[in-house]
Amino acid sequence: MKASEGRLGRVFVIRLEDGDKLPDCLERFAEEKGISAGHVILVGGIGSGRVVVGPESAEERPPRPMLLPISGPSEVAGVGVLAPNREGKPVLHIHAALGRSGQTMTGCLRYGVNTWLVAEAIIYEITGVKAVRVMDEANGLELLEVKED
Repeated sequence: MKASEGRLGRVFVIRLEDGDKLPDCLERFAEEKGISAGHVILVGGIGSGRVVVGPESAEERPPRPMLLPISGPSEVAGVGVLAPNREGKPVLHIHAALGRSGQTMTGCLRYGVNTWLVAEAIIYEITGVKAVRVMDEANGLELLEVKED
């Protein structure tokens, strides 16, 4: 394990509108506000998109993601980490649980989901951390690299 200590910066309360695409809209917001690193909490509704629900095989590299479509308007509760990539652009890694009609699907929202009606997000900016998302060729993913203090 590696860790970098930071400080709480600004806090943003955001209302997402019907059709706003995640994680794109929050990454764009972070870039516009100059947020490099942060913590994201999400609640509300998701109407469409696909969720990564695991790799097809634990042994395959890079792993092929299993994708499930969202079957209709669903409740969502999610949490994510914002960190810059090598170019300094904030990238949001967010996982969420989506519920509909007594069924729950949990996974990564990286391929994009669309808000249904409304969703609410809070971004807690973290300043002073030494972290960056770096492409890991073997896994085909931008993974968080933390430089220890």
